[in-house]
Amino acid sequence: MQGRPALEVADIFRVHGPAWRDAQRGHLSLAQVKVMSAITQCRTAALGGHVLRCDGCGVEQVSYNSCRNRHCPKCQSSAAKRWLDARQADLLPVEYYHVVFTLPAPIADIAYYNKAVVYGLLFDVAAETLLTIARDPKHLGAAIGATLVLHTWGSALTHHPHVHGIVPGGGLSPDGKRWIACRPGFFLSVRVLSRLFRRRFLEQLQQQHRAGQLHFFGEQANLADAGNFVRWIAPLRQCEWVVYAKRPFAGPQAVLAYLSRYTHRVAISNNRLLAMDARGVTFRWKDYRAKGNTRHKAMTLSPQEFMRRFLLHVLPGGFHRIRHYGLLANGNRRNNLALARELLCAPPPPPDEAAGEESAVPAPTFVCAHCGRTMVVLQVFLRDASIRGPPPT
Repeated sequence: MQGRPALEVADIFRVHGPAWRDAQRGHLSLAQVKVMSAITQCRTAALGGHVLRCDGCGVEQVSYNSCRNRHCPKCQSSAAKRWLDARQADLLPVEYYHVVFTLPAPIADIAYYNKAVVYGLLFDVAAETLLTIARDPKHLGAAIGATLVLHTWGSALTHHPHVHGIVPGGGLSPDGKRWIACRPGFFLSVRVLSRLFRRRFLEQLQQQHRAGQLHFFGEQANLADAGNFVRWIAPLRQCEWVVYAKRPFAGPQAVLAYLSRYTHRVAISNNRLLAMDARGVTFRWKDYRAKGNTRHKAMTLSPQEFMRRFLLHVLPGGFHRIRHYGLLANGNRRNNLALARELLCAPPPPPDEAAGEESAVPAPTFVCAHCGRTMVVLQVFLRDASIRGPPPT
């Protein structure tokens, strides 16, 4: 069993959070306050839990409930596993490509106060760009699918909104009778993707501005004026927008391994934290501008700045950070994948074990870390209820 990290984000919030929250009263959103509270209480008696006993070796332990907040570093592994289990049946026997769409810094700056609008545009325009270029006969001439995952952070917890796209290397012909594959090792022209992404995003952003959907504060307050906004946006039509296509994955299992690392990632994992002391909070980060082994560095921030950066990445309530488009859109995904497998002469995915005989013997909810046997629940305690501790060893 993997031990608890020596330092957790929850520890930083517990020690420094109350005073900082009071100092920031009126500046933190309700969602940010809720995230701080959830992470602080996660897997503590505050959320209740169970007293368990192994029916093999007899060991007893207390298991506290998780907060299940999507920003909590401790709650993502089980959520990722459930999501990945559901994605196993979606994989096709083709090359898969990884494409990244990144917003330039000026737009990232206005995105912080317009998260739902700008992040939503990032998703939809990136997907539209992929589907439009792929559909063009000069490029691929096929209807494709894509899964997009939103990340809003850089390695140093800075605000860096971008989406990772996982795309099958091919698609259905316009008549739906053929599978059209990409050239081996090449998906779509990055230059063409970048130009269309830039043009369509700025068009959509201006449309949102005209509709009064964007809000500006502080040094950006003058952008509320239509003329100022047009002048501000003009240089963004000329600069390069980063669209990056990586080499294809080494088979479907590599796709799943990648997804398991990226789909439910949070701004920083507990394993990257090194120390919390008089100097501040120290954590590992990767400097992508450096080369070789010099990329891996340690950074120390004041606890207040660490918490501020962490909370930059709290998403609006109900905002989906994983979305599927084209052939993989939720409405027709099953039918589209069945047709793709038929055209690829690929076997159907294995049936869900839950529908077979094994459903009669469900997997245990709690498993003993010592002997691997099932642990039974002796006692359930509610939030903030006092419990008896495990017996002395």
